[in-house]
Amino acid sequence: MDYKKNILVTGGAGFIGSHLVRRLVNNYPEYHIINFDALTYAGNLNNLKDLENADNYTFVKGDICELSDLEKVFSNFYITDIIHLAAESHVDRSISGPMAFVMTNVVGTVNLLNIAKEKWAGAKDRLFYHISTDEVYGSLGAEGLFSETTAYDPRSPYSSSKASSDHFVMAYHHTYGLPVKISNCSNNYGSHQFPEKLIPLMINNIVQEKDLPIYGKGDNIRDWLWVEDHAAAIDKIFHEGRLGETYNIGGLNEWTNIDLVHALISIVDHKLGRPEGSSKKLIKFVTDRAGHDKRYAIDASKLEKELGWTPSIQFEEGLEKTVDWYLNNREWTENIISGDYQEYYTNQYES
Repeated sequence: MDYKKNILVTGGAGFIGSHLVRRLVNNYPEYHIINFDALTYAGNLNNLKDLENADNYTFVKGDICELSDLEKVFSNFYITDIIHLAAESHVDRSISGPMAFVMTNVVGTVNLLNIAKEKWAGAKDRLFYHISTDEVYGSLGAEGLFSETTAYDPRSPYSSSKASSDHFVMAYHHTYGLPVKISNCSNNYGSHQFPEKLIPLMINNIVQEKDLPIYGKGDNIRDWLWVEDHAAAIDKIFHEGRLGETYNIGGLNEWTNIDLVHALISIVDHKLGRPEGSSKKLIKFVTDRAGHDKRYAIDASKLEKELGWTPSIQFEEGLEKTVDWYLNNREWTENIISGDYQEYYTNQYES
């Protein structure tokens, strides 16, 4: 079949990537979606079992750090667009091992840029869409929001590597004329999220009556975005966003970590038939993370004004849907944390 587009989605077996791949495969039968993923610890093909027999979906195991893998996928498929999500994304891991983040997030991105520049020379209607994070902007005080014009001020090896990759993407646009778009999003939550992240870790630990580790005083603030709303925003920007532009994607939804954990305790205790709040005794305050950013908050007004995107779901509803998914799919979580990382997952989290 001749498809209108052959879209290479890097990191499509991960948390955000799998939601995006599912949306594209189901909503655009005229597109061929090629999921290119190295299947590191955070990539899981079980996230996409429902797509295994879809005619317009292909999985290719490959590493963006391996030029031969990229050459092969470009040779086997007439790639018209790239949506680049593949990344190392855990701040604590970046602190203990920054070079993996430099290699994947910086070198891997430049590898992709180079092959796109080479293969698309002279072609029209191509797009390199780079998915990034609000952490590149640094940390906010009590007031203010990150906008697309906020100066970059990354504070961790992770955010520094993502900031570098953002700059390379724009440099290839300005220097070589590569057609690019970038989006920077706030914290995502929802189903299929790897359990080193705050929300799935807390849900799992409440279920198992394990400690709920909270960095510092729990007063760090994050803006939370439902992952399916993020996928919808990516869809919008991919199709309608302006070339060479950056769009911020946020949930307009700020919570302190401790208030979020209390909300999760209330929901999970109720659903498990426990006395409400009984799991509060599991909260354990631990030494704060080095360089822990105080507050993130996104101004997504550009995205709303230009493309008409707004979050579709209130946080309380999204949080309940998320808890329901993890309670109904405990085997999914147990399969992941049954390996060598169990102690790591139990004692650290991303927020």
